[in-house]
Amino acid sequence: MPSPYCGSPTARWVARSPACESARTASWWSRPNRLPPARSRPWPLRPEGHDDCATPAWRLERQPRLIVAHLAAVSHREAPAATPARETQCPGLTDRIVSCYIRSVQHEFRFMNELFRIVNGALRLDVERVRNYTTFLADKLEASGDISAARRLKKLLAETDRELRPTGVRASAKSLPVDSETRFPLLERVRPVDEPPVVLSEQQSPTLREFLSVAKSHAQLEAEGIDSAVSLLMYGPPGCGKSRLARHISSELGFELYIARLDGLISSYLGSTSKNIRALFDFAATTPCVLFLDEFDAIAKLRGDAQELGELKRVVNSFIQNLDTIGKQSVVIAATNHEKLLDVAVWRRFTYRIELSYPTQDMRATLWRAFLKPISFTDRDIMLLIDLSDGFSGSDIHEVCLRMNRIRVTRNERPTLSDLFAAMLNISSGTASSQQFLTTLRSLDPRGVARELRERDEHLYSFAALGELLGVSKATVFRWTTLEGVEPNA
Repeated sequence: MPSPYCGSPTARWVARSPACESARTASWWSRPNRLPPARSRPWPLRPEGHDDCATPAWRLERQPRLIVAHLAAVSHREAPAATPARETQCPGLTDRIVSCYIRSVQHEFRFMNELFRIVNGALRLDVERVRNYTTFLADKLEASGDISAARRLKKLLAETDRELRPTGVRASAKSLPVDSETRFPLLERVRPVDEPPVVLSEQQSPTLREFLSVAKSHAQLEAEGIDSAVSLLMYGPPGCGKSRLARHISSELGFELYIARLDGLISSYLGSTSKNIRALFDFAATTPCVLFLDEFDAIAKLRGDAQELGELKRVVNSFIQNLDTIGKQSVVIAATNHEKLLDVAVWRRFTYRIELSYPTQDMRATLWRAFLKPISFTDRDIMLLIDLSDGFSGSDIHEVCLRMNRIRVTRNERPTLSDLFAAMLNISSGTASSQQFLTTLRSLDPRGVARELRERDEHLYSFAALGELLGVSKATVFRWTTLEGVEPNA
């Protein structure tokens, strides 16, 4: 089917040039916002047949999007039939132009979320919100390479900071809220650190991906009239990665992470805790950040609990009201180890919920390989660690690997499998979890441990593997597990 643009002046300029067939010109078209250089461009500065619908070539060279506008304009009028030769001299040119234009539009709309939040703050006469999000936008522009726009925004911020302010408007410096009586800070900023990626199960990953997608698409959802409030509740046993997941979400969204400090939030004075919660949410509403409420059950317990005082019930009411009015552009994450203690109304305020339980076998394999670096172990050793760490949390595995790296540095030698096994037994002795397999081995002597592991899996726990785990020879393990009444000579 002939292209509708083949009869336009632009198509005639391009069709006359044999340069379109060269790979060098095609490589220029594949780059965003680029046209061929002046010495090889396939059209003259003043093309023949220039009419009102055509656009000067010098403008087309500087603004590639005008080509798409020009092609769209001339497509509405009747175009003469093109010859087969002209159709095939520059195949795919229009597709490359449109692709270039789409990439340019996507580049310009990357910061629409920040622009909407700045406009929202300006309409509400919230100077602090406008300044905070403008600073955040300037940092993102600078990180993306648009240094000129970032400098202009920072210059505007510096100039307006010296102007007179209305009465009651706070300064532009980002100060953390504090308790009015004790002056303890209510928030603590968590600085980003380099750590291995978060490991989630197949049931948890889709929820996290949806949460991040909605949080990044606030502007588009608002334009469609769809509620874009994002709040996440994480619950599960201790050490299963709730804090690491909060840091991962903060890093993915490009926001700073602030953790609520319970020692400053909860006050002994009547009504002060509710005031602190209000100050907490006011800060989150005016600052581009992720608000993380760790140990959430301390301020969101069941209001029907007869053992609690009336002050706690008022705190729960205050939290629910503030969470309802914080704003759709704010990101709130809460975490608790005792989800059964939470009030029913609190659950309804969180649109996304993720249960973080003990890692599965595949997850433990990923965690061991990630945390043990730069120490390397064989695949057989990793299989032993995966089975022995049944019931371990991600934090337990991380602590064992951290101890191995300390041994590597302090002793200047590679840790052995027996060092790992001893550290795992030590870590398991500090927990009351009945789910850990190693809890059944704590009260046994080395001979009993060897027999128990052989009964568990003879193929996995061979004599050689048990010898490395217990730091003895294969012959000793053989005597322990096959001969009754023989004392170990290790």
